[in-house]
Amino acid sequence: MHDCFSCVTAASNTAFRISKGRKLKTKRTVPWWNDELKILWKKVNALLRRYQRTLNNEDLRNERRIQYNEGKRQYQSTLQEEKFKSWQKYCSSTDESNPWNAIYETASGKLRSTTCLTTLQQPDGTFTLDTESTAKHTLGYFVPEDNEINDSAVHKPIRELINEPIDTVDDKHFSQEEIASVIKTFNSKKAPGEDGLTSEIILHVFRSFPSFLMEVYNKCLKEGCFPKQWKKSSIVPIIKQGKEDIRDTSKYRPISLLNVAGKVLDKLMINRILHHVHSNAGLNSNQYGFMPQRGTVEAVMAVKEIIGETLNLKKCISVVSLDVRGAIDAAWWPSILLNLQELKCPKNLFNLARRYFSNRMASLCGITFKLEKPVTMGCPRVLAAVRGFGIYSTTRCLIWTSLTVPG
Repeated sequence: MHDCFSCVTAASNTAFRISKGRKLKTKRTVPWWNDELKILWKKVNALLRRYQRTLNNEDLRNERRIQYNEGKRQYQSTLQEEKFKSWQKYCSSTDESNPWNAIYETASGKLRSTTCLTTLQQPDGTFTLDTESTAKHTLGYFVPEDNEINDSAVHKPIRELINEPIDTVDDKHFSQEEIASVIKTFNSKKAPGEDGLTSEIILHVFRSFPSFLMEVYNKCLKEGCFPKQWKKSSIVPIIKQGKEDIRDTSKYRPISLLNVAGKVLDKLMINRILHHVHSNAGLNSNQYGFMPQRGTVEAVMAVKEIIGETLNLKKCISVVSLDVRGAIDAAWWPSILLNLQELKCPKNLFNLARRYFSNRMASLCGITFKLEKPVTMGCPRVLAAVRGFGIYSTTRCLIWTSLTVPG
């Protein structure tokens, strides 16, 4: 398997010019934009949608039109005020000899910045002393450890259960059409993994040798094998907006770059698992996230209906909203596999998922060093569609139905 794709990598290195690095482009923005304007802008959009959706009650429609116009006037007034303040600030701070230098640099896109690891505060209150110690601390934060020593009486039997053989029927092999449709969903402009193969290269390989890739992926499915080189992720830390100056590791959002060939197998597996789960009504009827033709709107409407029924009965009702911090980062793999067992997942898909959750490695590179750490829990945030595809979405569906996630 490794030799097959190393041939593809070697051919790509011969055919394409290898980039020596490029400046990272930053998202252009305006100096006068702030959180207050962002909130007002969202409020105006919400008022507009509310006004447009009110069709059967003319009085209510007129009332909401007035609310929208008032919100729009407030937003535009604040916008003009912030623009004027920003211009005043620029005029008072720019160089009098040549006030247009900054404007030319901004217009031509020459103002660029890159993510740089800075000194961070550690849990004991001390600070990191150099780039390598900062990277080590950051990697430890991004990649938490699943230590069996901390297992409770609930967790220990779960680890034993998932090691027992599963006796369900195997799922059918992947077809050429299925593989082609998956490869086409990837954006060719997204960054590749450490092998440097983009989705466009993989697509060309598939079009030239469709039976080759189909044989590779079906061999993985048949033997329950997820190749080790496809389980290596290169972590790129991205600074969250508004947290540039803080000294806590939470200022970074980690993006995992995975090999595209592995992401294809990942998505093939996920599509099959989701088809099995939905076909057998395996998830709770109150599950709205990551469900076909269901989303947050349906969840809000369901809550609204419950509240309305309760109020009609003149009873009291309480709404509790929970935001679980780091739920995806703390996803416990044995619990996910147990859910797959209980959902009667096809044997070959279950074995493939079990191998997916083994021997994973994450790395964080600097100019003079490369740090690696085994990944034993959580799911990668992949640089694709949002957050990515990967086992990420399947795991989120299964996490909510599990009561055995640590913490």
